[in-house]
Amino acid sequence: LYYQVLNFAMIVSSALMIWKGLIVVTGSESPIVVVLSGSMEPAFHRGDLLFLTNFHNDPIRAGEIVVFKVEGRDIPIVHRVIKIHEKENGDIKFLTKGDNNEVDDRGLYKEGQNWLEKKDVVGRARGFLPYVGMVTIIMNDYPKFKVCV
Repeated sequence: LYYQVLNFAMIVSSALMIWKGLIVVTGSESPIVVVLSGSMEPAFHRGDLLFLTNFHNDPIRAGEIVVFKVEGRDIPIVHRVIKIHEKENGDIKFLTKGDNNEVDDRGLYKEGQNWLEKKDVVGRARGFLPYVGMVTIIMNDYPKFKVCV
């Protein structure tokens, strides 16, 4: 029993170290995310696993896919940058939209917010594995399955 508990603790601590190492290497607070909706189809489908980076000296460009958090929402959103607004002082604001959505994301932002800023970005999509994150979605959609696992 002692060795099983110790082995489990080693697995958990190794996973935590790998996660923290990825945070340092990628510059993103969440280096791996799962696409939870179909708003980015056909680029990404529900259940795709995205790999993110978030280097602050790398400028955000129109057409780039970003993951952002909005105040008042717990779950980050994966959408494409459609417009950039750069001020004379160098501040950059941008507007996003899901590829499969009819309108831009201004309805998703907090009340009175029309543009996102760099501080809202969790990361930028650099790669993906199709449908690998379906396990996460199934566990969220079917809590009984989560308990069984």
